[in-house]
Amino acid sequence: MADDGRAKRLKPSEDGTATIVQQKRRIAELESENAQLRIGTLAANQEVAQLRGRVVGLQSEIEILRRHGQAEGNHDVLPVVMTAIVDLSRIDTGVIAQISSFLASSRELLNLALTCKSFGWRQPMSTLNWSLVEEVARQSVCSRATDDEMGCLPQNVRGTATWLSILHRHEHPLLFDVLLGGYIEHRNGDKTAVCEIGGNYWESVAVSSSHVMSSGAHYAEFLISGAPYIGIVRPMPGLDAGEYQGNFSFIGVDDNLYPDFRAQRSDEWGDSEVHACEYFCDDGKMSFTDWENDEIDIEWEGRESCQSGDTVGMLLDLEQGTLSVYKNNRRIGVMKTGLSGPYCWHASLVNRPSGTDVVSIKRGTLPVSDGATTT
Repeated sequence: MADDGRAKRLKPSEDGTATIVQQKRRIAELESENAQLRIGTLAANQEVAQLRGRVVGLQSEIEILRRHGQAEGNHDVLPVVMTAIVDLSRIDTGVIAQISSFLASSRELLNLALTCKSFGWRQPMSTLNWSLVEEVARQSVCSRATDDEMGCLPQNVRGTATWLSILHRHEHPLLFDVLLGGYIEHRNGDKTAVCEIGGNYWESVAVSSSHVMSSGAHYAEFLISGAPYIGIVRPMPGLDAGEYQGNFSFIGVDDNLYPDFRAQRSDEWGDSEVHACEYFCDDGKMSFTDWENDEIDIEWEGRESCQSGDTVGMLLDLEQGTLSVYKNNRRIGVMKTGLSGPYCWHASLVNRPSGTDVVSIKRGTLPVSDGATTT
């Protein structure tokens, strides 16, 4: 057959047509995804811009606060602004008492009482007989004190001794914080113990002046070595210990000192003329004075001597006006009556050829097996 000069046209196959359709469809999908990504990128850029604006705003606020703190002289602490007032009357007192009980000391409770009336004053609508702080102090004392110690507390706490002051007393040990005379010192720096130093038969005195007993019952124990005198004496905070560097005693040694003692008298001493009273551990006799006249080495019912290593207990009961003596946890009797007004514990020490006097003091647990009673 002869060539007519015309090119032959090829007929596309069905497979080629399907491939072209799929490619076009994929291109459309990619273009759609690309458009969505562009939209997402635009939204992200807008969010980033907003965040950058927020950061700039926060930095500006920080700078203002920092300048304010510097103007107040504090470069480290930013000022705190109270924006609300809490009505404590709407909060159950038991809840506040529970929270307040976590305060560690009477000093912290006192600071709490001074913050506002809701803590330091008795509230008219409260079921407590005293302030919130007093109730917390009472609970703290009850959790720490033994039954015997609780029995020694004043009957009428309010008006004579607050629960806060009683808690303060329980937190601090008895100390010989005042030394009078030139022949006495704290043993090894321990203020609960004193020893005599110096020449033969020179006498000096240690006083627990920070523990003033004005009401209720008070029990202390004295561990002795030698033959000291142990007893009570009027508080005399104005007495200058530095003025007395020689032989010193509250009873009988040098009555030239008595005018100094009488000059310390206050109305709180009351009517009792017993200003100092001592138990002599060597023979068990008793002496007392009004700093006008002395009564020395008096016999009394229950008198017993003591020796080194014995523990002498003393119970001052200002409700009954008595001073009782105990020996190694055994009550030997009431040594003196007619006592009133404030007193402090004291120990009078003498350096003898037979040995040096040493006395330590501590709060004790009142023995009750012998039927002794307290207020």
